[in-house]
Amino acid sequence: MPHKYMQQHYDIVNNKREFRFEATMPQGIPATLTYRWLKGDMLLMQTTVPPAAKDSGVGDALIKHVLEHARTHGLRIRVYCPMVAAYIQQHTQWADIVAG
Repeated sequence: MPHKYMQQHYDIVNNKREFRFEATMPQGIPATLTYRWLKGDMLLMQTTVPPAAKDSGVGDALIKHVLEHARTHGLRIRVYCPMVAAYIQQHTQWADIVAG
């Protein structure tokens, strides 16, 4: 049976001013993935999901979006967020964009 979130579409934007990707949530508090830059690499720092959306799958959707963004733009990533690290371990097709 598919997860509930697989049917859910989230509007995700790159808030460059705040250095974070944001997924709009019905409760008004966005889920976020913060990043920084180092020598051209995108450092994925922290994923935050509001408690009310904990099991909604928004975290996975947000991470996938950011990884797709990085690949599309030819970016290498460095992972400091445990949630992103776990996601990449489960979805090894993203390993090629992880900087050594």
